[in-house]
Amino acid sequence: MHGTFTILGLDFPAYFTMLMAGYTAVILLGHRDWLARGRRNNLILDLGIILIIAGLLGARLMHVVADGQFNDYVNLCVDPMKVEGEPLPGDRKCVKDQQCVDARRGQVCKADTGLCHQKRDCLRALKFWYGGLTFYGGLGLAALVGIVYIKRRRQPLWEVGDLAGFAIPLGLVFGRVGCFLAGCCFGTTCATPPGLAFPKGSPAWKLHVDQGLIAKSAAESLPVHPTQLYEAAACLLIFLWLYFFVRPRKRFSGQLFFLFCMAYAVARFAIEFLRADQRGEILGLSTSQTLGIPLFLFGLVMYIVYRRKGIDTTGLEAPVEAHPAVDEADRAGQEDDGNG
Repeated sequence: MHGTFTILGLDFPAYFTMLMAGYTAVILLGHRDWLARGRRNNLILDLGIILIIAGLLGARLMHVVADGQFNDYVNLCVDPMKVEGEPLPGDRKCVKDQQCVDARRGQVCKADTGLCHQKRDCLRALKFWYGGLTFYGGLGLAALVGIVYIKRRRQPLWEVGDLAGFAIPLGLVFGRVGCFLAGCCFGTTCATPPGLAFPKGSPAWKLHVDQGLIAKSAAESLPVHPTQLYEAAACLLIFLWLYFFVRPRKRFSGQLFFLFCMAYAVARFAIEFLRADQRGEILGLSTSQTLGIPLFLFGLVMYIVYRRKGIDTTGLEAPVEAHPAVDEADRAGQEDDGNG
């Protein structure tokens, strides 16, 4: 497992690299599906650029505020020495700053402890490429921005939402594989398969050292549930179900998105019971579990309401092409934005 990819001599964080690869894939897939529906504008490509910015901001903000690491980000700006330091490989103590830099354990050596620390960085809370993104925060802000943009373009909201319904879980597959490569979002100890051990210096190893479960000389953590891969598998199944089974049989606009909200909320809620990393807590549940409850209820209520509205007397949704108002809005959107 590697925390970074080295491409042309440059190091790229594994999590961020996989996240961007997944986002690119889902935007291209959504754009192709949009064109296949007879749309003749670049709404999905334009929306993709806007939502990546909104999603990253929302996900990062939620992480900083709600994942239990707010004080560390404050201390990195005020007094970095208050943030827990790291020893050099082999539990060696540092003597000079360059040792920490060479070992990628920080930039400052604290002489009295021999531990490496990060230098003062008041912007670290904004540097999402180091990891630390909370999905529900990104989903919330991206949804708000997306709704405003789609309405201004006078495009059918839930038709676009259905593209997100199958695109988001596919993107999450890439993102969770990135989590696995970075070692974050790990699970509780699991002595039998599928338990996996993470290498020395990984988040799981650090937690087990802090809990006294292993010695600092241990080469790896105790085996833990690979919850990153559990969620990747769950999201892959959700994508395959929505894209290949539900989409060809869709009966009303919004169906795929509402089903995604329910399916993901249930899968995430269950997997969170196996998570062991620090991520915040509300009323005995993790932050993600707490937010998953209203997400599930939203999907359920909207599914019931729009199912009743979207089905005619034959039980089938009227095709989009049969609605002149929608087609006219589509053409107006093209004229407004200069897209052919």
